[in-house]
Order: sequence, then structure tokens, then C-alpha cells
Amino acid sequence: MPAGGPTGGHVLRRALGDQRRRVGGASFLAMAHQACEALVPVVIGLVIDEAVATGSSGALLRWLLVLAVLFLVLSTCYRISARLTEGAGESAAHRIRQDLAARVLDPRGGADTGRLTGALTAVATGDARRVGSVASALPYALSALTGLAISAVALLRISVPLGLLVLLGVPPLLWIGHLISRPLERRSEAEQEHAAHASGVAADLVAGLRVLKGIGAEPAAVARYRETSRGSLAAALRAANSRAWHDGAILALTGVFIAVIGLFGAHLAMRGTISVGELVAAVGLAQYLLGPFQLLTYVNGEVAQARASADRIAEVLASPPAVTAGATPLPERVAGRLRLRGVTHGALRGVDLDIAAGSVVGVVTKDPATANDLLLCLGRELDPAEGTVELDGVPLTDLDPGDLRRAILVAHHDADLFEESLLANVRAGTGTGTADVGPALAAATADDVAQALPQGVDTVLTERGRSLSGGQRQRVALARALAADPPVLVVHDPTTAVDTVTEARIAARLRDLRRGRTTILVTTSPALLAGTDVVVVLDDGAVTAEGSHPELVAAHASYRTAVLA
Repeated sequence: MPAGGPTGGHVLRRALGDQRRRVGGASFLAMAHQACEALVPVVIGLVIDEAVATGSSGALLRWLLVLAVLFLVLSTCYRISARLTEGAGESAAHRIRQDLAARVLDPRGGADTGRLTGALTAVATGDARRVGSVASALPYALSALTGLAISAVALLRISVPLGLLVLLGVPPLLWIGHLISRPLERRSEAEQEHAAHASGVAADLVAGLRVLKGIGAEPAAVARYRETSRGSLAAALRAANSRAWHDGAILALTGVFIAVIGLFGAHLAMRGTISVGELVAAVGLAQYLLGPFQLLTYVNGEVAQARASADRIAEVLASPPAVTAGATPLPERVAGRLRLRGVTHGALRGVDLDIAAGSVVGVVTKDPATANDLLLCLGRELDPAEGTVELDGVPLTDLDPGDLRRAILVAHHDADLFEESLLANVRAGTGTGTADVGPALAAATADDVAQALPQGVDTVLTERGRSLSGGQRQRVALARALAADPPVLVVHDPTTAVDTVTEARIAARLRDLRRGRTTILVTTSPALLAGTDVVVVLDDGAVTAEGSHPELVAAHASYRTAVLA
């Protein structure tokens, strides 16, 4: 974890700090509830000594009224405190999810590096819930300690040795409980790690289900998930076994402690040191003490699991950014001139390229890795290992990534659609829910897709747009990129699943719609490349040819192979 980044302790303190008002109110009411609970056996003892033993009806009615008030107060406090504690826990978990979402969506990136999508989802759900539960558990802990304190005071008034037994016996029990919780904390962290990995693998397999079926790899995929799932199950069972031992050991210790208190009180009563009413109160308090100890057991387990989850959340929040934020402001008007000098990264090898403002440029490469690395550098999802990329003469590294991506939009080949209406999907990049996206729909021929749907553009798509065919999804995704209308648009293979007639219509309309704005088409489609001003060929990660589409078809063999084969 980077120095200076948030730690698990910081995450826990943040969860509690944000909910301090709710936690404070819930704690006060929970403490009042436990105080009333602890006073019930004391009052019953007084009923026996002052009313039953003396035969006083007035004293009996008076103390019964006191009991009624105690039960009214404790029940009211319990209901309100329970509502506040649940609200505090849910709100704390929600705030943590917001922090995680903000980090994942940070334009500088880096949060998803080395993590599957499902793993991040598991952190934002299960781990956030466990950390949020600390805000719910804290009032219970304070109320349990209040109950123990009042019980100790009451027992001291009955008998000093009995009160001292409670006061001196509780701290060692709490310390032993802390030691017993350490294995639970370790195994809970391992359980969450395995669960997150299994979730990530499942999401990965579901996303690629069609591909797996196409190549007949279902058995291998099933075997992979079965192995991952079994590992997750084994970790969950180990954590559950550790929780069972933890709870059992704590309850056994507290049971022995309560039995000792009851036996010692009975011994004092037999010697005449305390009255019958005081013996009943002492036994009642000994039985009552089981409740606070159970609460402390619950809280101890919750905190142990929350610490493990807080560490996992802190790792995501402290992820180093993939790129740094520059200080140079983006010009009010972006012309769209791009310049690459000596760009080397991944499959790219010293790429030099000049793209005029307002031009339509094709980029052809047979290597998908070369295309992907070029897209990452142009969108500044990462900075090249060597060389510079400039926009209107300003290095991209000098610009803030968020500002830059409003000027340069990179539409990847595998762009997903959202589970919303087709219209909402297309308007997603415009920043407004009322933008006129008709020209973008027409240019991408996505208006034809809308006409084929039951409710037209208002038809709600299923997750990732799976209710559409591959070609329909590509056309809607292209319409979304065109509707954003950025100064520079970079599109990667937008028509690989579209028929040739539709592709030719898209090529003609795209050029008309993007007139005056820089457009880069990373593709091997002859129809799209025929509509470009210039085509750049990348072989082995370097620029090997540049010219118009007809010129390259006539003079460049590798270009003909990549485009016309």
C-alpha cells in the first residue's frame, strides 16, 4: 500500500465519524435500555424485601409501578435505538460504497489494476457492509459496558466482595475475547479474498459466455469456476468454523463467570450476609449479565471481520493512479490537432504521427495489442513509457485526465451498453437528458435498430445490451460516441459485426456528421478507410506506410493483406 494512503483503521474511523450523530443517539438510547434492564432484578429484590417480606400493599404497588415505568422506558429506548443503529450501519456502508465508486471512476484510473470487475463488486458490497456494521455494533458495545457497570455498582451495594468479583473479572474476560478473535479476523479476510476472486471469475465467464460457446470451451470454463468456487467455499467454511469456536469459547467463559457469581451470592445468603431479596437480585443480575456478554461477543466478532474488510477497502482506495493530473487548463476551443513523437509503450515502437485538425484518419494494424496500446495512449488511460502525445501543441501529460477526455473520446471496440432505454444509452455521453441525438442515430444507422424494437428508442435494453444482436449493439455504441460530439473522436472497429451495405451507409454518414472535427478510425474495414483523408499503417508497432486508401491498396502488399483479405 502506498505511503500516506488510507489504512484499514482510517476506513473504520471514517465510517464511524460520518455517522457520529446517529451512533451517539443510538448509543445513548441503547445505554438507557441496558440500564433499565439491569435495574429490573434490583427492583424485584426490593419488592421481595420491602413488600413481600413485610406484607405492605402500598410498597408492593409502588414498586410494581416502578417496574412498569422501567419496562416502558426500556422497550421505547430499544425500538428507537434499533432503528438508529440499523440506519447508521446502512448509511456508513453506503458512504463507503460512494468512496469506492469515486475512486474507481477517478479519471486518473488505477483502481482496477490487477483486479477483476467482480472482485471490485465484492469489495463494494460485502466488505462495505461489514465495515458499515461497526457503526451498528458500537452502540451495542457501549450499552453492554453500561449494563456491566450498573450491575457491578448494584452488586457492590449488595455486597462489596460480589461487586469486586464482577469489576475484577470483566477486564480479563474482554482481553481473552480479543485474543480469541484474532484467528477469526485472519480467516474472515481470507474468506472475503476468495469470495471476491470467485465473483470476479463468474463475472468474467458470464461476459464471455457467447465466445466460450462458440469455441466449445464450456467444459474448461466450468472446471475453472468449479475450482475457484470450491476454494471460496473452503475459505467460507474455515471462517464459519472459526466464528463458531469464537462464539462458543466466549459463551463458555462467560457462562462459567456467571455461575461463579451466582454460587458466591448463594454462599453469602446462606451465611446471612445478604437478605433473600438481595440474593434474588444477585442471581437475577448474574442471569442478566449473560445478555451484555453476548452483545460483547457479537461486537467482538463483527469488529474482527470489519477490520479484515477495512484493510481490503483501504487497498482499493489507496491504489496508485495510472496517470497523474496535469496543471495546464484545456483551451476553451480545441482544434483537434494531434502529434505523436517517439511513442513507445507495450506493442508500440517509436511511433511518429501528425494528425491535422478536422481530418478523418484511418489507422490499420493487424496486431490487436498495437491497436489497444494506441487507444490507451490517445485516451491517456496510461502514459507512454517513452515519447509524447500532444493535443494542439500541449502534451497530454500536462492536462487533467478528466478535462482531456472531454476533448478526446476513445470509443473502444468492446464498449458496453447500460440497462436503460436505447435513447438513454445514446444520450449518456452528452451530459444532458434532452440532447437531440437524431443525427447521431442516423449516422450510425441506429435509427433502424430503434424502429425494429417494440417501444422504439424508449425500449429498455437488457444488461450490456444483450437483447440486441452484435451488429445492433455496435451501432448503438457508435451512435453514443457520435452524440457526444467531442473535438477528437477515436473509434476502434465500430462495424465488425455489421453487414457490408449498412457499413457503407455508416461510412458515408459518419464523415458528413464529423465534418470539421478530428476523427481517427482504428479499423481494417475497406468501407470506412475509403472515406478517410489519409491512412496510417502500423506494422510491428511502428509506422511503415502512409497515404490514401487507393494508393495503399495499389502499392502496399501488407496493407492489401490486412484490409482486403
